[in-house]
Amino acid sequence: MPGLAHFCEHLLFMGTEEFPRENEYSEFLAKNNGGSNAYTSTSNTNYYFNVATPALSQALARFAGFFHSPLFAPSCTSRELNAVDSEHKKNHQSDMWRIFQLGKHLSVPGHPWRKFGSGNRESLSEAAKRLKAKGRLETGQNGHLAATPIPSRLSSPAPSLSSADSDAEADGGAIGRETRRRLIEWWSKEYCASRMRLCILGNESLDDLANLASKLFSPIPNRGADPLPMITASPIGPEERGTFVAIQTIMTFHALEISFPVEWQPPFWRHKPMSFISHFVGHEGPGSIHSYLKTKGWITGLSSASQNLARGLSTFKVTAYLTLDGFKNHREISLTVFKYLSLLRDSQFEGFHQNEMVTLSQTKFRFKEKSRPDSYATWVAEHLTRPVPTDLVLSAQSLVWDWDGDNQPGGGGEAKVREYLNAFCVENARKEPWYGTEYYSEKFDEDFVRRAQGKNDIKELYLPGPNKFVPTNVEVDKRDVAQPLKRPHLIRETPLSVLWHKKDDKFWVPKGHVIIDLRSPFGNASPRAAIMTRLYSDVVNDSLTEFAYDASLGMLEYNFLPHANGLYVAMNGFNDKMSALVKAVLDKIKGIVVDGARLAVMKEQAKRDLENFFLGQSYSLSDYYGRYITAQQQWTLDKLLQELPSITAEELQQHIKLLLSEVQMRILITGNIYKDEAIKIAEMAEEGLGASKLTPGELNDHSLILPRASNHTWTSMIPNPNQANSALTYYVHFGSISDQHMRVASSLLVQILQEPAFNVLRTKEQLGYIVSCSGWLLAGQSEKGLRIVVQSEKRPGYLEDRVEAFLEEMKGTIEEMTPEVFAEHKDSLKKRWTEVEKNLTEEASRFAVHVTNGQWDFLRSENDAEFLERVTKEDVLRLFLSDVHPASKTRAKLSVHMQSQKARQPRVSLAATEAFAILVREKGVDGVTEAVLNEALEGEEHPQLPDFEKHWKGVLGGKEGGQALLALVPELVAKYPVPGEGQDVPRPGVTYITDIDAFKKGLAASVDLSGMVQWNDLPVSKF
Repeated sequence: MPGLAHFCEHLLFMGTEEFPRENEYSEFLAKNNGGSNAYTSTSNTNYYFNVATPALSQALARFAGFFHSPLFAPSCTSRELNAVDSEHKKNHQSDMWRIFQLGKHLSVPGHPWRKFGSGNRESLSEAAKRLKAKGRLETGQNGHLAATPIPSRLSSPAPSLSSADSDAEADGGAIGRETRRRLIEWWSKEYCASRMRLCILGNESLDDLANLASKLFSPIPNRGADPLPMITASPIGPEERGTFVAIQTIMTFHALEISFPVEWQPPFWRHKPMSFISHFVGHEGPGSIHSYLKTKGWITGLSSASQNLARGLSTFKVTAYLTLDGFKNHREISLTVFKYLSLLRDSQFEGFHQNEMVTLSQTKFRFKEKSRPDSYATWVAEHLTRPVPTDLVLSAQSLVWDWDGDNQPGGGGEAKVREYLNAFCVENARKEPWYGTEYYSEKFDEDFVRRAQGKNDIKELYLPGPNKFVPTNVEVDKRDVAQPLKRPHLIRETPLSVLWHKKDDKFWVPKGHVIIDLRSPFGNASPRAAIMTRLYSDVVNDSLTEFAYDASLGMLEYNFLPHANGLYVAMNGFNDKMSALVKAVLDKIKGIVVDGARLAVMKEQAKRDLENFFLGQSYSLSDYYGRYITAQQQWTLDKLLQELPSITAEELQQHIKLLLSEVQMRILITGNIYKDEAIKIAEMAEEGLGASKLTPGELNDHSLILPRASNHTWTSMIPNPNQANSALTYYVHFGSISDQHMRVASSLLVQILQEPAFNVLRTKEQLGYIVSCSGWLLAGQSEKGLRIVVQSEKRPGYLEDRVEAFLEEMKGTIEEMTPEVFAEHKDSLKKRWTEVEKNLTEEASRFAVHVTNGQWDFLRSENDAEFLERVTKEDVLRLFLSDVHPASKTRAKLSVHMQSQKARQPRVSLAATEAFAILVREKGVDGVTEAVLNEALEGEEHPQLPDFEKHWKGVLGGKEGGQALLALVPELVAKYPVPGEGQDVPRPGVTYITDIDAFKKGLAASVDLSGMVQWNDLPVSKF
């Protein structure tokens, strides 16, 4: 039953014996500033959550029951089968998933790796359907986990025809019950204490945490199963090696992947031999594969890494992202990789090659900062399964030891490196260029094998030299401070820039952040200017590749990206060599000379990126149009594509000169960087630039405000003809964030709506896998509203009906909410706003938001948390009724409907099935008993029309009156459609947008909030 582990993951969230209500767990976490998730990978399923510290023990009590007393409630079976199926369909048009599954399909027949891991409804139901076809399917209750006397499923508060249908057969009928029985049988065998690893992270003492773990998780039975089952045989056999594979993709791109099977890598934790090889093969500096192929104009990127496919299986992959010219020369690119591997085999490694890896790993681990607790706990639990000494579990994955002999535990030094390099020959490789042709596979030809086996004869390939970015000074001048500063201070202001600075007084790590928001009136003045600004960032990044690669190895990173009003430069990492990175990046930004050949490559890449966006997830498109409609100055991707082909290197060079002639920079510098150093960086940034004539407010982004008492909808077809999912983005406007009462009350309203929206629209009504309810800041971050997004196979109009039915029901929920529950929501929101930042990056990110938007409201969360005490339930209800509720006469609402154009096989609703059964019963066809009719009603929920007709032809075929009855089926299907299928009809009271640009011209722009808070940090002249 492919997908059984994934299906189990879904159902474990649906209630336990102690906490039978299916959303009890998620609701509790939501009220305590928490959340949860899980993932099923190839060898394990990992469940995790985060929650406010005082609620840890109660959350663990709910969590532990997943593993010793789950309900696997029959009422959830069909819905969670649908959820797994919807998740599969979400991924169906994703090249990553398609290529991953094809790689599995091409492995040795019968190998476990070949299986379809994520599953769908068909794969999970197939075994039960076969039994039913053979008449061997039991029709009674089964499975030793009996249903709880307390129903786990409450009906949808906003019932629809679809939820009513699923209530009637929520257990999936005989097929669903058999699937559930097999799931319980599998869970009872596989979910064993000896196979589980637990990590709990909390403020309690270790003894208290250990006692909690013992008390709550001891009931999990140890069934004596193999604690860590391994796959030892390689999925790539002799017939699969040395092959060329071509794959058709959904998106337009060209890539070449060369893969080699290798032994499982976790046992070699000490020396990490595959990381050593990957360091050379994936290097981007002079002498590298990347540098050579980029100079040829054949690639836009290259990566190399080992990958642990499953417990016991690993692979080594080299992936090159090709230009069109590179695709035409994919054989030469492949040969270059093999030539470089030959170079490695014939080379003597210098001591610094391994010493740098050791030093960098030690420095990185020593100054590793705190991360999100759920991410860290997930990582620890995962790595507890690795073959590493207990005292090294937290460090072994990060550290590299000196080559001190392969006989050490976890060893695998130079001898293992040589062993792998000798094995990386063409006979063991598989090569996959992904492009728009049908999939096929063939063996490498003799000429290719001969050339690939030869010595390296490309003089441009050689091993990298020492890395000058390895940090040597990691000292921090740590001082006692009574109270860390809560915000950065404005220490410099000129016509060209404002500089905000905060010397780290909280985390005491030798790291820094330099963020420069460079705004210009010419960066986004027209579609042509916008695409040229993007190309500007692309050519700068392209030219810095070799320089920046060594910096990234030395844990110094930079980003140079375009945004709606200019460009964004961000640099972070160890501050020891930060000045060298800052100078190099700024010099290149200001002094770039556009190379026509590289510009052609960047234009090709930009074209693919823009075109491929429309082949992505449906909800990304509905959100995109929602953003575009409410932004004052944003250009459609179509307009950017129209301008792209005719841009020349000369025109781009002139655009860069113009853009830099009038700028205003908003600079933030934080971390282990002193004030005088920060001022030098600001001065360096200003050199050679001209000041903008516009005010900061005129350089801000602005949104367009929907008029009050309006109800607008934009509809469009999804360009990808094979995308089965439609999408809805449903937006209602609140107002300006300068109004603190509205800002806080609306955040509390979103907090109240989030968990029920997911529980009703996804879990209960099964509209689709993607369901989200959140606050939405519009362009410029000065206006906000509420956004609900749903991606589904059902039509968008139906999705909007269900969203509005949900909002109608939430009116009663808020009205009837007890003071205790309302206080829980306020407390959860307050905890979120006052949660302490865990690392320098989190702090810098918060500061950067207020520096770059120009509002300077650094203490907003703290002040809003205090203001929250003054917000009442009446305030929230008033806001809901005026701005959100569908019956409001004052709300401003916009919905975006993205409609799938993929034709769907007609399905038969439960209502149509029941109507047909009535006709059969009235006709009195010989041999069609009540048992036969009941079995039909217990069949698959909403079967496809051909399957339905095939079933009844088998029952009625040859019987008097049978053909006449069968002829009525299409009429019944049309009369009683499956809810949400068919065509949308115009909705009453809605103004449909037919011309977006004309509509936008009628909207008012948001008010600028520059300098929303004034701190008066700079001295004011007395003269």
